[in-house]
This record gives sequence, C-alpha cells and structure tokens, in this order.
Amino acid sequence: MNYFRNNFKNTFSNLGKESGSPRHREMRKRILVAGGAGFLGSHLCEHLLGAGHEVICLDNFSTGLRRNIAQLKRFGTFSVIAHDIVEPIALDVDEIYNLACPASPPHYQANPIQTMKTCVVGSLNLLDLAARRRARIFQASTSEIYGDPHIHPQVESYWGNVNPFGPRSCYDEGKRSAETLFFDFHRLHGLEIKIVRIFNTYGPRMRPDDGRVVSNFIVQALKGEDITIYGDGSQTRSFCFADDLIDGFIRMMASAPSLTGPINLGNPGEFTIGELAERVVELTGSRSKIVRRPLPVDDPRQRRPDISLATQELGWRPKVELSEGLGQTIRYFDELLSRSDRKVPESV
Repeated sequence: MNYFRNNFKNTFSNLGKESGSPRHREMRKRILVAGGAGFLGSHLCEHLLGAGHEVICLDNFSTGLRRNIAQLKRFGTFSVIAHDIVEPIALDVDEIYNLACPASPPHYQANPIQTMKTCVVGSLNLLDLAARRRARIFQASTSEIYGDPHIHPQVESYWGNVNPFGPRSCYDEGKRSAETLFFDFHRLHGLEIKIVRIFNTYGPRMRPDDGRVVSNFIVQALKGEDITIYGDGSQTRSFCFADDLIDGFIRMMASAPSLTGPINLGNPGEFTIGELAERVVELTGSRSKIVRRPLPVDDPRQRRPDISLATQELGWRPKVELSEGLGQTIRYFDELLSRSDRKVPESV
C-alpha cells in the first residue's frame, strides 16, 4: 500500500516537469481510470499514457491484476491507488473512465451484493466526484443491458428483456441502474456523460480463470483438456478485439458534449459458440474434444450489436478479424501458461 501511495504522491509532485512541446503540455489531461488494472482498464491506461496524458489507475484488485500494469511504471505520469469505488474518493481530475466492476459471470456472481454495490454506489461516488470537479465521465456499460433479447441485432433504443432477480441480475440490473444514475446527473447537474455498451470482447490480459468463453476455450485447448460448451453450441456471440474497443472508448470520450450515448461498441460479426470452439481447436492445433454441458440460467441465445450509431457518430468500426485476434490471444495465454509451469510469479 505504501508503494502505491508514494507513487501517487511522486507523480503529482512532478506535474508540469515532464518534457514535451508546449502544445503537448497544454493538451495533457489528468485522467482517472477506475478498474485500471483489469483486462480492458490496463489497455486503456496504456493508450492514454502513450497519448501523453497523466493517468491515475484506481483498482481494488479483486479481479484486476498488478501484472497487467507492471509495464506502465516506466511512465512518469502513471500512478496507482488501491481503492474500492464503493468508498468515496477525492481527486483532482479532468476525465473519469468507470470500468470498475467484475465482468465475467463467475466473478460477478461470486459476491452479487458487492457487484450491485459497485455498479450503483460506486457509480454514484464517481459521479459525485465528476460533478465536484466538472469532469467528463465515461461509463463502461454492457450488452447485458439487453438480457436475452427479443430483437436481433440489438439497437440502443431496445429496452431489453432482463430477469430482475435471476443469478445474473446483480450485473444486468446493476449496470442498468448505473445508466439511470448517469442520465439523472446529466439532466440535474449538466454533467458531461459518455455511455457505451460493450459486447463480448477478448484479447491479451484476460484472466485464464475468468470463465468467459474465449479464455475458457483457449486455456482448455492449450492444456489439452476437453473444451466445454454450454448448451448445444448454437447460441451466438459477436467478438470484438480489445484494441478495437479501446479505440471506440477514446473516440466516445472525445466526442461532442451532446453525444451522451448509450452507444453499442462491438464487432457485428456473429459466430455460434460451436464455431468458436472449432476455430480455437484449429488455431491451437489441439487434440481437445468438445463436450457439452447444460446451458446456464438466463444465458442469452443471441448477441450481436447494431453499430450504426457508433459508425455514424464516431466514425468507428472494428478492424481486427476474429482469426487474427484469436492468434494474438492464444500467444498471450501460451506464454502465460508457460510461465506458470515454470513457477514464475505472475503478479507484481
């Protein structure tokens, strides 16, 4: 804890001392990334630092990993605070990205009350901070807003089909409630808000134990274990590579104040779970067998974003094809599992 506090203090004592052109210094922002040690949060922190901004990574490390941000210590404008957004915090920032919430079903269902508190109380605390600092604030919402949808593909105007008291509702309804809070702050306080709804995303820095379908399949294939499909494998998902998603985040945050969202961000390419399993087996060269298990409660049958709004308003479309993205992700997990076999510590 002392390291993080000292790193935070040192970063702020060096404000204005970094090298760069006057224009670069003028454009630099102090940006808070809540959930910054997570899969997507760490990619976002890296991108923002590369663009010359000061970045504060806020994380309680319940699912985020210190190894994800270890390489960012080379930036003199990067700091880390170990903190849970369920507790208020006072910081001087220009922008806030809220990515702080477990996103995989096993993790958010492990402590559903805490998940709901993170979505609602945590969002309220960050919104209060944004209102005090007049900071623009970004909410990483989710396609789970749509539940098991009755329309396909899903458009932002669809209100969804969500079970309000099922095992997934802590996350689904928590994210829906967070969107409500964001819009109430926008209407009552004129707060500049940005809301995106994230569809299935994958890439390096996913946790091998997060229970999401891409990481599950890759890890099982690399270990030569049976690849587990829930249901008959005909349910569909649309998979967006992390780099494409982060590009959408940056474009959304930089958009005109009038564009509040919500805006879908995801890859409209649609694949069955069975097709994904076969693709992973092919790319890994694994001899794993595909086995089937019962479908979990409230697992959506179809998931595909309509990204017309993102294309029109942000000029955004995903660029990375599934095979290319899976290749990068497989290499990441292969190296990670090799390090684990050599008993090299993964955390920092």
